[in-house]
Amino acid sequence: MEQDQRLLLSSSFGAVATAYAEHRPDYAHAAVRWALEPAPGPRVLDLGAGTGKLTATLVALGADVIAVEPDPAMLAELRRTLPAVRALPGSAETIPLPDASVDAVLAGNAMHWFDMAIAGPEIARVLAPGGILAGLWNIMDNRVTWVAGLERVSGSAAIGPRDTLSSWRTATAHLHLPSGDLIARFGSPEQAEFPHGQRRTADSLVATLATRAGMVVMPEQEQEATLSRIRAFLASRPETAHGEFTLPMLTGVLRVCSTGVAT
Repeated sequence: MEQDQRLLLSSSFGAVATAYAEHRPDYAHAAVRWALEPAPGPRVLDLGAGTGKLTATLVALGADVIAVEPDPAMLAELRRTLPAVRALPGSAETIPLPDASVDAVLAGNAMHWFDMAIAGPEIARVLAPGGILAGLWNIMDNRVTWVAGLERVSGSAAIGPRDTLSSWRTATAHLHLPSGDLIARFGSPEQAEFPHGQRRTADSLVATLATRAGMVVMPEQEQEATLSRIRAFLASRPETAHGEFTLPMLTGVLRVCSTGVAT
């Protein structure tokens, strides 16, 4: 993704911060536990924390969490819903924390926005020796027939390659691998998926997809045409046409452990 396009998309979420907080899913607890399993301690940085979806899961699991988020509207939602959490303005490229101050850096549906040429050294700086870096993504299970159909009618702006089981491993495999001199600081990456699900109605699933970055920046007429197409599809399916249903999902995790070797 070109730098200008990444900046446009990554800075779009503030406009839908309230809807994001209401409609985006949380993360499977088993996935977060696995992400943290090798961490040497409980201090966790939720980087690019958004409205606190991953932060809340970390709190529920007993982690000592600091959240860092660059968008003021998203950060305000996080502080509103999780007032006890230390939440700071900042970004992956400029982390407002001291050296070796956290045992793990996690990013929920955010790592693909990082400029790792700059963020990689920053993450390595704040990680304690032996610390872990992990990205988590909530992905739709397109092995399910109606989910595969939804993917086809929605288009890549609403459901992209990182958003489905069939493609997320390839799409995320190299997103957070430190490069250059930092390679010696980290071991081999690992990927795993964990069952998850979200209770939705047709309307709330449409509202969820409308918070995707590609949808937020889409021209209004094109956006409405896409959402109308999704509504019509959901109304046509017996699984989604009547009341609540469970959206079949998984939480995918990409983690890499710091070896603690200085460069």
